[in-house]
Amino acid sequence: MEMADRGSRRLTESTRVEAFSDGVFSIAITLLVLELAIPTIQGRFAAALLDEWVSYVAYLAAFATIGVLWMSHHTVFTLIAGVDAGLLWRNLVLLLTVSVVPFPTAVIASAYRVGSTQDQAAGVVAYAIVGVASGVAWLLLLSYLRRHRTLVDPSADPNFFRASTPLQTIAGYGVAAWIGWFVSPAVALAIFLVFPVLYVLRIRSEAG
Repeated sequence: MEMADRGSRRLTESTRVEAFSDGVFSIAITLLVLELAIPTIQGRFAAALLDEWVSYVAYLAAFATIGVLWMSHHTVFTLIAGVDAGLLWRNLVLLLTVSVVPFPTAVIASAYRVGSTQDQAAGVVAYAIVGVASGVAWLLLLSYLRRHRTLVDPSADPNFFRASTPLQTIAGYGVAAWIGWFVSPAVALAIFLVFPVLYVLRIRSEAG
């Protein structure tokens, strides 16, 4: 009976962690819209809206990125049977990288609104750094789950927690940062928009 009670508490705790995480994801994705500028000059609303096209691209990229992170997080936690302190800390690190996404998104919007090309490069590099940090956080979380199989549903495929996907994320954002700084910030911004699409296509191909 005691073992059953302990197992029930761990399962409940896992549900609480996911609920808390969902709250962080929803707040972060909502904050993104605050960086979309509202036209304020009479007779120039249409022009002002068109001038903000980069803000819209950055918003879509960040929205899609957070959405993909939430999808991945939700999938992982459906395979977790319980949590411990190590998993909680690693989950908090992951949530830290999620909650900060609106900041580089706002930097990119500001850089294209009033900054120079160098400012734009700094903005996309800042966004890429957050992307790399997210990949590192996922690497820490998945590697911890690989080492602590008692926290994972016994029916879960061990290959699901492989390190290849976080490593690809780290490499991808690293390349995007290099392109944004040395080649073109606009190209890096386009790459940020493509990353979530590639993730969804990969998941669909694996599911099929």
